[in-house]
Amino acid sequence: MVKPRNPSHLGFLGMRPSSDKWSSRMSSELQLAALLCSRICHDLISPISALNNGLEVLEEDNDPEMREHALSLLSLSGRQASIKLQFARLAYGSSSAAAEDIDLTDAHANLADLLDGGRFELIWDVPAQTLKNDLVKILMNFIVIATEAIPRGGKITVTVSSEHGNTIMRVAAKGEAAQIKDETRKALEGKLDVDALDARLVQPYYAGLLVRSCDGRLSLDQIDNTEVALCIEA
Repeated sequence: MVKPRNPSHLGFLGMRPSSDKWSSRMSSELQLAALLCSRICHDLISPISALNNGLEVLEEDNDPEMREHALSLLSLSGRQASIKLQFARLAYGSSSAAAEDIDLTDAHANLADLLDGGRFELIWDVPAQTLKNDLVKILMNFIVIATEAIPRGGKITVTVSSEHGNTIMRVAAKGEAAQIKDETRKALEGKLDVDALDARLVQPYYAGLLVRSCDGRLSLDQIDNTEVALCIEA
């Protein structure tokens, strides 16, 4: 009689992995997906928690002033959650077809809402046009990196142009002590192992994967101590 195999030695759905290399690759991909999910959850936790707080006040407090405050909190938090979800869809999500073109007007509207009333001024020097889905993802992710390069606030200038059939996108961040951190640079350039990533570094790492998937040419420029720029030609 043939002795049954030990299930603990089998992979997903009872299939034995073909090699340690396959197993390692799957582990890295799952870890990357988990970190990206953590990043999105981190971005959404604040407005979602505020929504919950507002609902609790409505359930427990009959004071008209408190209820009015709770309704205002619900309205503001709901809008913030919607804006951040829309950003996540554009920056990390997938359309029905990977090559589908995205209207940059939608990206501009979302970014304007995302940065509205904060420390950053968005300067959008981009003609009306559509871009491939992955290029729009890169643009949205460059904006995140730009905001982190000037944590005290400043101006973020976006330009998009075409040259010799290629699309050139540039995001410049101008503000006090502007700097792209070394770890962020390494993540963008694919010089960090997945094991070295966390919920913050997974975002530039993902942006770098997108750049390379488009056969894009990436440049990171420290113009002076008040301005940095990210540029891709693809």
